[in-house]
Amino acid sequence: MTVRVRMPRFAAMATVSALALSLAACGGTTKDSASSNGNGTAAGGQASANPNAPIKKGLKIAFLPKQVNNPYETIVDNAGIAAAKEYGGEAKEVGPSDASASSQVSYINTLVQQRHDAILIAANDENAVCGPLKAAMAKNVKIVAYDSDTAKDCRNLFINQASSEEIGRSQVKLLSDQIGGKGEIAILSATANATNQNTWIKFMQDELKKPEYSGMKLVKIAYGDDDDQKSFQQTQGLLQAYPNLKGIISPTTVGIAAAARYIGGSKYKGKVTLTGLGTPNQMRQFVKDGTVKQFALWDPKNLGYLASYAAAALASGQITGAEGEKFKAGKLGERTVGANGEVILGPPTVFDAKNIDQYNF
Repeated sequence: MTVRVRMPRFAAMATVSALALSLAACGGTTKDSASSNGNGTAAGGQASANPNAPIKKGLKIAFLPKQVNNPYETIVDNAGIAAAKEYGGEAKEVGPSDASASSQVSYINTLVQQRHDAILIAANDENAVCGPLKAAMAKNVKIVAYDSDTAKDCRNLFINQASSEEIGRSQVKLLSDQIGGKGEIAILSATANATNQNTWIKFMQDELKKPEYSGMKLVKIAYGDDDDQKSFQQTQGLLQAYPNLKGIISPTTVGIAAAARYIGGSKYKGKVTLTGLGTPNQMRQFVKDGTVKQFALWDPKNLGYLASYAAAALASGQITGAEGEKFKAGKLGERTVGANGEVILGPPTVFDAKNIDQYNF
């Protein structure tokens, strides 16, 4: 996606991310573990980056999303796969059909056996995949987390769609502006272990402590497990359990669409405000029929594109994941590695009836 409307920036910065996994590692033929332990440290000492090194041709990379049937993850991964063609690499998407904590582990092991140069993972749980990822890193497979982070010592880089703090605090402000800063509110999240969701919610809760939000009360955090039907049912349950509910924040593309579908066909339409994170194509009908006034998101195509180039830079030795290193990310230009190996895509965009038709993703 190249067309972007510049919107006001939200708040500060932090970190984002994650979702789940755990199982035993499989044996088999793997990449040689000669040069690195996966954290930028070579077997004989400290590895050094060569920013002038060319991207290696024929790199094999794989995207491992939270679940392969998630429309948002599909957009991200397809963009990353397309980016690999630009630098002469081979990329694919593999993964489970559910977002459980153990589902990603077997895929990590298989990708190592297949001698991939880099694995890009949107983690379902920040700790559950650590063992297999560390085993992959020990065999010099580069690990890039995107969208939802792992524990920091289980990957080389984290590609964050935006500052976690910025996302969390801005969601509260979006809802507050629409309900006049008063009333009971709820959060409809994805899974209870999702790193990104929990980080955003932490900042939402902190933001709600500010004096300007004293009229708002968070009454419930519900979990739809990034499942459409469960998220639909959780929305119904929230509205029945809290008859005075004024607003819902759903910072998950699956959740916000399911919630909008329920509210849009119920007596709560026009009475309960819904905002969160969704894609324009997914939310267009709900914006145009008045169910949702505003929601936010970054460009998922650019997220996948940036993650792909970051993986290529790592696998080619241009960067090691150390703070301050720089690499070129194709059409997105030069990027800098921040603290804790984090690379931030940029601030999210707010979508409403005025601008939603300018986007197609």
